[in-house]
Amino acid sequence: MEYGQFCPIAKATEIIGEKWTLLVVRELLMGGTRFSELQRGLSMISPTMLSKRLDTLEQHGLVMKKKIPNQKGYEYFPTKSCSELLPIIKSLGDWGMRWARSNLTEKDYDVELLMLYLKRSINPENLIGNETIIRFKFTDIKDYPNWWMIIKGSEVDLCVNDPGKEIDVYFTTTVKTMAGIWMGDTTYKKAIASDELKLVGPKALTKDISSWMEISVFADIAPASEI
Repeated sequence: MEYGQFCPIAKATEIIGEKWTLLVVRELLMGGTRFSELQRGLSMISPTMLSKRLDTLEQHGLVMKKKIPNQKGYEYFPTKSCSELLPIIKSLGDWGMRWARSNLTEKDYDVELLMLYLKRSINPENLIGNETIIRFKFTDIKDYPNWWMIIKGSEVDLCVNDPGKEIDVYFTTTVKTMAGIWMGDTTYKKAIASDELKLVGPKALTKDISSWMEISVFADIAPASEI
């Protein structure tokens, strides 16, 4: 894609303006390194398209690719030029929260992306004990309605099969409600009061969930209609 202009905005857009590219950058800056993890955060992208976008970013010096020791495949890491896009990504997210949230449709509520974001939001230091098991049951989807989050030390794992361990906290809700809480559209207290969320667990874990599972960095951005 070429614009034939000397404008630096045009030249930058030639690199990062193609479909999926900024979202690939988003996933890299959020800590995704392996191909499968990047694809998990971009569920509708094909493996071929993701490979093309990563190759383009590598060619332009935004990504460094490293062979995984003693394994097949590669890991991908953002370079300095890619990291400099972080405030731009943040500003774009601010703009999206303010001006584009009204464009959300039911099909935009992707449970896999939601769970990936919740996993990344965990702060293990504020949890009690060495291991915490959290179960999410989503009542509005048929495919993969049950998810388990296993937090052991600083490691956080997700699975859709029962790990056979005692559950510490149960969430029963819809994908839309949980996404709305994480994005700041509502709160745990309001969702519980309206029966949109059922939460079961010891008070030590349920009284302040946001202390160990933080909400989105965009949660405090009000839509333009409320300004």
